Amino acid sequence: MRVLALDLGKRRIGVAMSDPMRIIAQGYDTIQRTTIREDLTLLENMIRDKEVSQVVIGNPMHMSGREGRATDWARDFGDRLFERTSVPFELWDERMTSVEAGRVLRSSGISIEKRAQAVDQLSAVLILENWLSAHGS
Repeated sequence: MRVLALDLGKRRIGVAMSDPMRIIAQGYDTIQRTTIREDLTLLENMIRDKEVSQVVIGNPMHMSGREGRATDWARDFGDRLFERTSVPFELWDERMTSVEAGRVLRSSGISIEKRAQAVDQLSAVLILENWLSAHGS
C-alpha cells in the first residue's frame, strides 16, 4: 500500500505519494489551503482513493533539533487526519528539505513563479524519499 507525505505550510500543502511497492516517491498535486475542514476532507478522499496505509508529515523542527510550536501544529493536523481515516501518521524531520528543494529548482532554470509553486511538492518528495530510505524501502 502507498505512503502519503505532506509538507504542511500556511498557504499550501505539498503532497508526495509512493508507488504501491513503496519504492518510488512522486510529487502529487499541491493543495491550496482553504479551511482545516476542507483540507482534511480532500486528504481523506485522497487516502481512500489511492489506498494509502501510512502518512508521513514533515516535522518542522528547529535547526538545533528541538521541537517547537510548529511541531505541535503538525502533530495536531496528523491527529485530526487520523481521526477521520484511521491511517497512522508519523512526523518526519523536514529540516533542510525546503532549502534543498529551492536549490534543485533554482538549478533547473525554471521561473521564479513556477519555483514557488513547485517547492512544496518537491519538499514533500524529499520527505518521502528520506522516510522510504530509512524504512528500507
